Amino acid sequence: MPDLAIRAFLASLVAIRSTPTGWQVLLLKRTQTLAGTWCQIAGKIEEGETAWRAALRELEEETGLTPMQLYSADICEQFYEAHRDAITIAPVFVAFVDPDQTVRLNHEHSAHRWVSFEEAAEMVTFGGQRRVLRWVEEEFVKRAPAEQLRIDPAG
Repeated sequence: MPDLAIRAFLASLVAIRSTPTGWQVLLLKRTQTLAGTWCQIAGKIEEGETAWRAALRELEEETGLTPMQLYSADICEQFYEAHRDAITIAPVFVAFVDPDQTVRLNHEHSAHRWVSFEEAAEMVTFGGQRRVLRWVEEEFVKRAPAEQLRIDPAG
């Protein structure tokens, strides 16, 4: 019987901030893989790196942002890649960021937008992204996240 590969080599992160007009989520417009699409922060986990450290590194590399708080989202993004005949699973993290921080994009993205969760759901391409956004809004915005999900980068 043939095996279908399951790959777990990516980390995904949803950056959110609270503003006087409500909660906003950060979306980035890609320039390379899936060029032109809007997405959350994501990237490969490097050798010897934990998934949450990869998410934190990608946040800083792709946006220049540092989180006030970091959490495991308690969900994984998953999708099938036909060209690899494989399922990719990526743990999702949530970063609460200061609304006064300035986004500094790297070469991987041509634009960024802070938008409502509703707008974000309309902008992203894939159903899996919309499911992650709905989850983050429900579990991290509409209610206080479980303290057990909090990650302390200092140790």
